[in-house]
Amino acid sequence: MEYLQLALDRAGFPTEIDGHFGGKTCRMLRAFLGESAAGCYVDEYVWERLLPYLKGYTMHTVKEGDTIAKIAQMHDTSVEAILTANPSVEVMNLQIGAQIYVPFSFPLVSEKVQYTSYLNEYITEGLSVRYPFIVTGCIGKSVMGRQICYMQFGSGKKQVCYAAAFHANEWITAPVLLKFAEEYCKAYAEGGELYGENARSLYEQYALFLVPMVNPDGVDLVNRALDSVPYETRAANIASDYPDIPFPDGWKANIDGIDLNLQFPAGWERAREIKFAQGYVSPAPRDFVGFAPLTAPESSAMYGFTGSHDFLLILAYHTQGEVIYWKYLDYEPENSRRIAQYFSQVSGYALELTPSASGYAGYKDWFIQEYNRPGYTIEAGLGENPLDMSQFAQIYEANKLILVGGMTQI
Repeated sequence: MEYLQLALDRAGFPTEIDGHFGGKTCRMLRAFLGESAAGCYVDEYVWERLLPYLKGYTMHTVKEGDTIAKIAQMHDTSVEAILTANPSVEVMNLQIGAQIYVPFSFPLVSEKVQYTSYLNEYITEGLSVRYPFIVTGCIGKSVMGRQICYMQFGSGKKQVCYAAAFHANEWITAPVLLKFAEEYCKAYAEGGELYGENARSLYEQYALFLVPMVNPDGVDLVNRALDSVPYETRAANIASDYPDIPFPDGWKANIDGIDLNLQFPAGWERAREIKFAQGYVSPAPRDFVGFAPLTAPESSAMYGFTGSHDFLLILAYHTQGEVIYWKYLDYEPENSRRIAQYFSQVSGYALELTPSASGYAGYKDWFIQEYNRPGYTIEAGLGENPLDMSQFAQIYEANKLILVGGMTQI
């Protein structure tokens, strides 16, 4: 329901985004559709009309007399946005019948709604249309077959990777990376700066890979968007063995009940000892390490994706605590302490060593052990997971220079 309200609001039909299908939402929907029928419902046709306002673009078929300026005015956008999205269009020779992308003028990444795998995919598609100089793809699939999407910015030799939403109820980290992606794209397209750094220079020197949502099924479960009754029922049955963990808000694992950040081959056996002693000996909403490393497809996908690249640094985004974990055991890769201190300085987050009860089998742990290069777990925000989007602006402000510095500090 939030997405319907967001789309209506973006389409010019002011709607409060509260998740409730009340009378005003109904009136705005009917006004948007241009229909006077007494009924008010959402079907496939309605979603087809609304989706462009979640993806951030529409298609325009060129007609006789059209110019880029007229098309921009018709859709309340800019000539520059249309030209960026259609680099091969000949402005003085528009072909009648040709279809062109028309990006809308609003930012794609909303700070008002909960995030799901669906919105993550809509935004990824929208960014790739608005800014065709980025590369998008899939590193693998989740248990339920949802794509685990990535975006690549730049073609430089220095590769870095940021990943988020390993844990389902830490989904607020996904829009942090998505907003950074949008800000980066906009700065590059306009030839401007990205938080003090020349965006085009960054693009030429670095190859930045973002994986905003490692755990799409779990995120959908927490935000009540799972489209499979059998999987939801199975998750509820798993959760019933752990009545002290709220369901679904306390769910961190993938949909099979495996904690994705306890799946990597870096002290996995020690992690198993610790978590088994805590009572997590079978699939659970959190802290079950699995029956062997890398048995969860999502963790395996991150493992394979990392192994197929030459990342000089990685960031793994989690919530909460406003702390940065920067070591694994006695490993201290070159420059890792200096970079950690920089991250702490620009964010205000404290530097800490990972608590022993959580200090093994994480993505950051494995990366440091395997490659002896800087890897960091960023615990963003404060409070009880899942954090509310009311914290998002503060979280992003604290982390934006970390996200730039992950490139410039290596």
